[in-house]
Parts: sequence; C-alpha cells; structure tokens
Amino acid sequence: MTKIHQFAKQSVDKSTEIAELSAVGFYDDSWRKATLLRHLLYHALPEYHSLSSKNMWLDEHLATPSTSILTFITDKQALTKTIFYTIASQLLGYDTELTDNAYDGQQVFKSVGWETTDVSDIYHAWYLLLNTHTKNGLLFIDELASHGYFKTTNQRIYFNGKSMATYDTTHLVQETVWVETSVDSDLDGQLDLIQVDIQRPDTTEKLPALFTASPYYQGMMLKENDAKVHHVNVPLVRKVPKQVARDVVTYQVDETVNRPFAREIRGVASAATKTFTTLSGHAWDLNNYFLSRGFAVAYASGIGTRHSDGMQDTGSPDQVESMKNVVEWLAGNRVAFTDRTSQIAIKADWSNHKIAMTGRSYLGTLATAVAATGVAGLETVIAEASISDWYQYYRDNGLVIAPGGFPGEDMDVLAELVYSRMKDPADWTRTQKQWQQFQTKTKNLQDRENGNYNIFWDARNYLNRSHHIKTDIVLVHGLNDWNVKPRQVYRLWQALRGNGYNNKLILHQGQHININNNRSLDFADQMNLWLVTKLLGQPSQVSTQLPNVIWQDNTQSQSWHGFNEWGTTINTRTYHLAAGQLVKHATNGEVSFTDQLSHELFEQSAKYFSRWRDKTLRQSSDLSKTQQHFKTPKLVDDQFIDGEVTLTLRVKSSQNIGLISAMLLDYGADDYLKSQPTNQGVKIDRGVNFAQVDLQEFEMEKANYKLITLGHINLQNRTNVWQTDDLKAEQYVTVNITLQPTLYHLRAGHQLGLIVYATDFEMTIRGNQGIVYTIDLAHSLLTLPAQNNTQSLR
Repeated sequence: MTKIHQFAKQSVDKSTEIAELSAVGFYDDSWRKATLLRHLLYHALPEYHSLSSKNMWLDEHLATPSTSILTFITDKQALTKTIFYTIASQLLGYDTELTDNAYDGQQVFKSVGWETTDVSDIYHAWYLLLNTHTKNGLLFIDELASHGYFKTTNQRIYFNGKSMATYDTTHLVQETVWVETSVDSDLDGQLDLIQVDIQRPDTTEKLPALFTASPYYQGMMLKENDAKVHHVNVPLVRKVPKQVARDVVTYQVDETVNRPFAREIRGVASAATKTFTTLSGHAWDLNNYFLSRGFAVAYASGIGTRHSDGMQDTGSPDQVESMKNVVEWLAGNRVAFTDRTSQIAIKADWSNHKIAMTGRSYLGTLATAVAATGVAGLETVIAEASISDWYQYYRDNGLVIAPGGFPGEDMDVLAELVYSRMKDPADWTRTQKQWQQFQTKTKNLQDRENGNYNIFWDARNYLNRSHHIKTDIVLVHGLNDWNVKPRQVYRLWQALRGNGYNNKLILHQGQHININNNRSLDFADQMNLWLVTKLLGQPSQVSTQLPNVIWQDNTQSQSWHGFNEWGTTINTRTYHLAAGQLVKHATNGEVSFTDQLSHELFEQSAKYFSRWRDKTLRQSSDLSKTQQHFKTPKLVDDQFIDGEVTLTLRVKSSQNIGLISAMLLDYGADDYLKSQPTNQGVKIDRGVNFAQVDLQEFEMEKANYKLITLGHINLQNRTNVWQTDDLKAEQYVTVNITLQPTLYHLRAGHQLGLIVYATDFEMTIRGNQGIVYTIDLAHSLLTLPAQNNTQSLR
C-alpha cells in the first residue's frame, strides 16, 4: 500500500486559502455553489481543451460505485465526503487503491495515511486536495502544472508557501562568465579565473540563485583516474612511536604569501559573450526542479578544471576559496569577466543576491566547506552525503581506508579524475609538467605509508571552521552509505548543535544516492518551502514545521518519522564478549583469529570484495579462521541504537603491528528494507515536459541479516589519529573503536551480532600477513547508545 509523508504541507487561514486559490485559478466569485464542483473539475483537466473532452473524462470515472462523475454533477446530486474523496482519489491516480477499497475514497485516503475533511466548505477541501501528493510523486497542483495548467508567464505564483512551475524552461538564458578568484594555485602570477555556467529563466525579475560547485561538471578523466589508483595488496607496516601534540598538526593560513593583484577592468558588458545550448551531464536534478519555479542555477568546476585556471587540489583551502568567490560574484561582491583575456567585466545583475548551494557527495562537500567560510550572500545550503572531514573519508583511526567500492582511491586519484584541463590538447600541453609535479607533491603530503592525521588533512577538515557557518543548513545522508560514511554528517550535526541557526537533517536508509525523487517523502516540497523562505523572503512555518531530524524507518517501507535530535541519548546498553556470544556479564577466556588466507582465497577476496563481504556476513566457513563472531540471544523487546556504538577490546597481536575491523549486524529471517531504491516505472516531471527523472521507492526484501555499522583502527593509534603509540608483540593493549554512527531499529526476536576481524577487503590495505590476534574476553565489551522504545518518535 502506498504511503506518502508530507512534512511540507502548511496550514493556513481561510483568507489565505481563498487568495491562493484565486491566484491559481480555482476560485471565482461568480461560481454558484450548486455548480462549484463542476467548475473545479473542469479546471483540473488541463490536457482536455473542450467541454466535450472534459465530459468524456468525467464520464469515464466514478463518483459512486455505480454512478459516473458526469452523471453525478449533471443530476446535481448531494456531495458527500465519500463521493468527494472517491473523485479525489482518481484525480490523484489512486485507481488501484480505490478498487481495493470498494470505491470508498475516504478509505483510500486513510490507507495512504492522510486525513480527510468535511466537504461542506468545498473550497477548503479543494485547497487541501491541491496540496496532496499524487501517486506519481508530485503535489496535485504540481501535477497539473506539468500537464500545462499554468501558462509559462515567467511570473511568480506562490501556493501554500511554495513557488509554482510558471517559468519557461524552453527558452532559458544560458550564459558563461569567468569569475576572478582570490587564489593563484598554478603560481603564474595571476589570480585564477574559473568558468561559471548560468542557466536562468528569461525574466526581468531579480532571481535567487542555486549554485552547485561540481568538479565533475566539466567532465572526468576515467582512464587517467584508473591508472592512478594505488595498490592495496600491500602489508601493514610498523610506525615509529611518537608523541604528538594537537597544535603540531594544526593548519594555519600562511599570511606571508603575496597574492597577485586583481586584473584591471578594461570595460563593462551588460551581456555575456559566450552562451551554451546543453548542460554537462552532471546537471543537478534538484536544480532542474527549481528552474521551472523561478530560480537561477549556476555551475562551476573550480580551479584545475576545463576552461579554468589553476591546479586541482582535492578539498584544499584554495579549492574552497575559488567556490566561495563564485558565491561572492552572485551576491554582487566580486568581479567576473566575459572571457579569459579581454578583462571586460560583467555583473550578475539578474541576481537578487541571495544564494543557496546544492549538491551531493563532492558537490555537497564543497557546499559545506564554503558555508564554513562564513561568506556573505550564502543564505542556506542543501548538502547531501557531504564530506565534513576528508581524513575520515580516506583514512580512519591511523589506517588508510578506501570509501566503499573504491579500493585504492585517494586524494591524488580523485584530483586526477577531475583535472579536466587534459581534455583541451593545447591546455594540457602547457600544464602537463606542472600538473605531474603537483600530483607528486599531493602524493607525498597525503602519506599513504603512515595513515596519521597531519597538517595536510587538518587543512581539509571543515569541522575546524564549523563555528564560522552563519546560515541555516539542510543535511541529507544515507545510514547505509559506506562511501561517504555516516560519521561525516554526524560530526557536522554535532558541531552545528546550538549554533543559533535552524538546521535540519534527513536520514534515509539508502546508500550513496539522491532522495529528491522518492515517492514516500515530499523532499522536493520541503526544499521548495525552505528555499522560498530563505531566498525569497516569504513568511512560512518551515523552521518549526519541519522536524529537526526526519528518519526513515528501517523495519518497514514508506515510513518516515520526526525526531528532535540524533545521538543525544544518555542511555546505554552493554554487552560483554564471550566465546561466540554477546552476554550481560563478563566472562573469562580468550579467542583468537589470524589475518592470513590461502593464496587462492586471498586472490578471490581481493578481486571480488563484495563477495567477501557477503561471505563474512553469512559466516562462511572458509573465512572462519580470520574472524570472530559474537551474537546475543534472541531479543525479547525492540531496541533502538541511536548514535555511535563503541567496541572496547583488550587485544594482542603476534607482531608489533596490527589493525582491527568490526561489523555490527542484525540477524533474523525477516523483511529488510533495501538500501537501493527501485524505479517505480513512472517519470517525475521537473516542470512541463522538462528534465524528467524516475520515481523511486525503497522496497522490502527477505533476508537473514543486515549490516548495521562498521569501524576500523590501527592498533598504534589507540590514543588519537595524530599520535603513534608503541605496540609490542604478544602484549595486550586496550583499544576503543567507535563504529560509524547509526539510528537503527532492532526488532524483538532478532539477534544482535558482532564480527571482529582485521583486513577489510573493501576498505583497508590487504597484507595477508600471518598475524594472530587474541581477544581477552573478560575485558572486552560492546556499548550501545540506546533508546528503549519508540516514544521519541513523533
């Protein structure tokens, strides 16, 4: 059964309802009450252009199980609540649900999870209907717009606090400028220029801008990237023990660097001299949605990308500064030129100087980083699956760690992928030698041999500057995202807590994906209400109406809940480790495992690491010597894990080196929510026949287990990530491994499982070394941040 959660539906007073219905053509003083439903229905069929064709549709649909809508309105029968919602269900596309509920529209609305209202005030009922989602993923008013209800006048219309799709996307202004940055990353004595592509409706209205900073936008160097990937079948090496203070690895801006002077402005242009007809394949879907709703969109790849100056330096202060400079130009506070040589300046005179940054992954990362500069004009950020600390992306607790699915990737590899200046032969010829030297420097600074936190990583840790964030932020993240892992958003959310701004968090059960095209959550509506408030200054209830945290339930499909917080519970639940078990009380004993596989099994695991993971989760016997598995008895009650799980181990290594990995699992034959949504066979329209995308939904599947979270640590980084501790062979040490944060519902009858091992074939280096690890069970335990029940859901 379809369930749709509409967090962005606002309650307004009667006068506002009438004013908004009038603005969108669904109110007329001349309409008599007796024929009011007829008028509303005729207006709600924009694809039918004659009275007879509209009547045809009405004659094909039912008001009661035995009466067509046309007969009903022709005979002027009394409108009941059941009849209204039977008609409404068909307008919204819930025909199957209507059949399943014996043509009782009220039951359909109840099954979808919506309230109904008395229909004596039909305008009120119709207003609520227009603000209800169709089965195809759009508000009814937006569905009508996609079918040509509104004329594309390029005039803004608000409805229920949201901007309607009234802007013409068939004749967009598409222009290119070059923003002069404040960095000289290629050290040529000139400030770097970066290309910015702007797409906007052709209107005289001053428009808010959505800016997406995407190093991928100008194309990717896939072949060169693959050749750069590091070998990961290498041994873990001993690090020289060293006490290091935090300030030794703290990045400081070098104020002594002499920056080049800004270019002389030789003239001013009122129009760009370069246009384009098609966007790169990396246009952002959420941006497309807002183009038809009267927002401008800007894209920049930044320094070290095609048609721009500079060197590509993943996550660096220079890269962030260059993207910040684009915001400054959009806000009217920086110079841009019409090309790279003439020095003819151009202003963003179409902009209302209010900007939001949008994007997922690297794109959302740079949005977060720019927000941490405190730049003026940036009114909000919508950051999905964003990195807040690059060390936590390519390293973890003193270990070189790959993002899930990408063994051997690192900062220099990612830089190679997006150094798209290679695509222009002459530019590549000029910059090739410098680029290769720059990459050598990056390789040395990132230091794959050591894996410790250093100044290089500190410069790319945006949490250090989170106190400079002076805007409301929306964060979106998948709790099953093992690429940009949940710690990235958790630590940022913690840093933003109590900063005086209104921040929102959406936690879904997906991997590294978008949720703007999800059926059961009104994400686009929420962002419409959010951006109209933040960038257009329209009053709304968005700050209080949207929950601080929206969480997707992992135990059932199409279920989303509101929370006030994430990870603030003070309750804990502790399990001690026993042989094969997680128990309530400490137990004496030792268990051991090795980190060495046969040559054949090692090669298979390295090549097919996803198979290795699946075999690990299902406790395959051929891996049993390299892992220790622990399980609780079947749970009597439901449990909620809310935050970061800590695994405390007293462990020894047979050598003076060592690493520990751990997975936390949910065991039980049951229905589990897939972490990858399924296409629903429907396209969502982002305007009027514009930029359509697949409607998606998370579905359930039968399984025997589910990975909850995981973590890794180098045993020589027991104190912190910048200090190297000593480790002696066969000597016990105590280590605390903080697993990736989660918000997870464990069902009664299931078992909580823990797997302790060393090499993670997807994420760590793979030495296949004959190390034996021994765990002292009496002093090893698992601590869970716990909610005892569902009372915190709202």
